[in-house]
Amino acid sequence: MFNWDEFNKEEPTEAKARPQPAPVEKADAPQAEESKAEYQSAASDNIAKAKASLESLDVAPGLEELEMGAERVEVDDKAMINCRADLNQLVPFKYDWAWQKYLDGCANHWMPQEVNMTKDVATWKDPNGLTDDERLIVERSLGYFSTADSLVANNLVLAIYRLITNPECRQYILRQAFEEAIHTHAYQYCIESLGMNEGAVFNMYREVPSVAAKAAWGLKHTQDISNPAFKTGTTENDQKLLRNLIGFYACIEGIFFYCGFTQILSMGRRNKMTGVAEQFQYILRDESMHLNFGIDVINQIKLENPQLWTEEFQQEVIQMILEATELEIAYARDTMPRGVLGMNAKMMEEYLHFIANRRFAQLGLPEQFPKAGNPFPWMSEIMDLKKEKNFFETRVIEYQTGGALSWD
Repeated sequence: MFNWDEFNKEEPTEAKARPQPAPVEKADAPQAEESKAEYQSAASDNIAKAKASLESLDVAPGLEELEMGAERVEVDDKAMINCRADLNQLVPFKYDWAWQKYLDGCANHWMPQEVNMTKDVATWKDPNGLTDDERLIVERSLGYFSTADSLVANNLVLAIYRLITNPECRQYILRQAFEEAIHTHAYQYCIESLGMNEGAVFNMYREVPSVAAKAAWGLKHTQDISNPAFKTGTTENDQKLLRNLIGFYACIEGIFFYCGFTQILSMGRRNKMTGVAEQFQYILRDESMHLNFGIDVINQIKLENPQLWTEEFQQEVIQMILEATELEIAYARDTMPRGVLGMNAKMMEEYLHFIANRRFAQLGLPEQFPKAGNPFPWMSEIMDLKKEKNFFETRVIEYQTGGALSWD
């Protein structure tokens, strides 16, 4: 315990005997004073320049941009796109669901290094640890997702954020972009931990046909609005944005991710590659929230701009979802030439038809596969349950931050 009297005691003899800094010679004093004077003179000149610059500042040209004297934003002033209300005024909220998703995303923060990969490394290095078909699934999954989430993040940051004109939605989009960065980090962490050929894995989207086809389709349906000069405000361009959002959320995140996630999570349920599976499980929870947010945004735009949702446009959307489903089925056949992990390509085809039906229903479109069932009901449990022990018993699935986690 500190005793403040100790600081008043006389120093020991040894301390007194310590060498003392040499005193500044008198000859140095004028030089120090001269240096100080130079500093004060330079500072004075810089301050004078700053004041002169501010005095000459003409606020008038910025009035239009700043909207000086503009009225405060009302809830009814807000809109999902083409809104002229001040984007810097976050409240009052118009879309409470968007703000809640932002809060939920923040509560569910996680980092890849938290996951123990020791067992995965041993399994991967063991010649008998996995079958060739299982190794193919791991390689293809990491190869596709390692670049897919980068493409997703680019679309979010360079296009969608700029064109969505609602501040609470933008707040969630910022959170989503950060989560996409975490996902890319997670794939890199898995690839590095397992000692994979990084060049081969990260270039798979340009070298493996089933992976390349998904990447090419995704770019085709999401790159129109990436041009910095692109602006909404016309029916044609507003439909381009809506088309992008549907391709991005309903197809890329809502269909393209499901085969790989199902394969890896099925592997984890069999106590194989549990570290990779754990990270995929956390990523799937994030992506499920991304998907739900995107569907809400799309439907809100449809509600506020009914002229965009024409019969012709609806048929185009149906075609997009059918194409995305076929691409994912082709990917399933490529990654599962034989039955593996209690599943096969035919079962995955039915599952993807089931998922496509959900996307149609969420967008208010007729289902195209009326008899499709869900051969993997455990996938719904993984996505929907709020709390449970992980199937490999490593940590609580509800991976909330300490301040938000409830153990009740």
